[in-house]
Amino acid sequence: MSNIDLIIEERPADIGDFLVGRLLPFRKKRHVGPFVFIDHMGPAEMSENENLDVPPHPHIGLSTLTFLFEGNIVHRDNLGTEMEIKPGAVNWMTAGKGIVHSERTPDRIRKQKKKVHGLQIWVALPLNLEDMDPQFSHTEAKDIPSWKENDLNFKLIAGEALGKKSPVPVHSDLFFIEIKANKTATVNLGDELYGESALYILEGKVTKDENEFGPKQILIAKQNSLCEFTILKGSTVYIFGGIPFPEERYIHWNFVSSSKDKIEKARNDWKNGLFEKVPGDEDDFVPLP
Repeated sequence: MSNIDLIIEERPADIGDFLVGRLLPFRKKRHVGPFVFIDHMGPAEMSENENLDVPPHPHIGLSTLTFLFEGNIVHRDNLGTEMEIKPGAVNWMTAGKGIVHSERTPDRIRKQKKKVHGLQIWVALPLNLEDMDPQFSHTEAKDIPSWKENDLNFKLIAGEALGKKSPVPVHSDLFFIEIKANKTATVNLGDELYGESALYILEGKVTKDENEFGPKQILIAKQNSLCEFTILKGSTVYIFGGIPFPEERYIHWNFVSSSKDKIEKARNDWKNGLFEKVPGDEDDFVPLP
């Protein structure tokens, strides 16, 4: 939909400790740990006649993480899942060898004014799990580990870090952390992260070595862990990353795989109607581009 803002690649810039970008992937950094793709949805306000409607479409070789700041979306998939996600909750869908799903505005609010704002993230699967059976998991907002340190509010949305573990059933070593600042504060996570790491600024500002960065920028650490930075009052940032895989991952349309042949097979299977239908959403689909 034209009123849903999907933020895409920004040219990277070397600013010393960091590369600066908009969303993954971009030219000089195709992934951060197992994270291979991030879409920022909205914020969008929709009228009584406008709705979010993403028809059934396929995935292979990845897990998707949906996290909303505002709004409601109903997820349906070919496993028979029907789940409404609300702000603060996590939908975690693992495609494995193949899954089909749709995302739409819930029926109960389709004729009302509404908002949608959130992140949709793709996480590559380890080589030995690329062909696993598809799965879906929903974690309520109240079950996400949340805590306060000084003037900062933390959430561990997925993975394991900072002495906490999220109940979201991830398949590799990763972390996805939210930090909200009630006051301007210094953040230094030291050696508490692992693998590759990056910082996404949703709102507000962070500063580093007299450089200031604002919303919709990703700062990717050159070293294994993020350096110290200052987060300004009222800001919200997300720190994500983990252990990268040794094998290259290819991305084509909605498919992620270590094998170009598997991607080509998925393309042909979707084109020829060989993926399973989504119960309750059988009559629509996204055509192969």
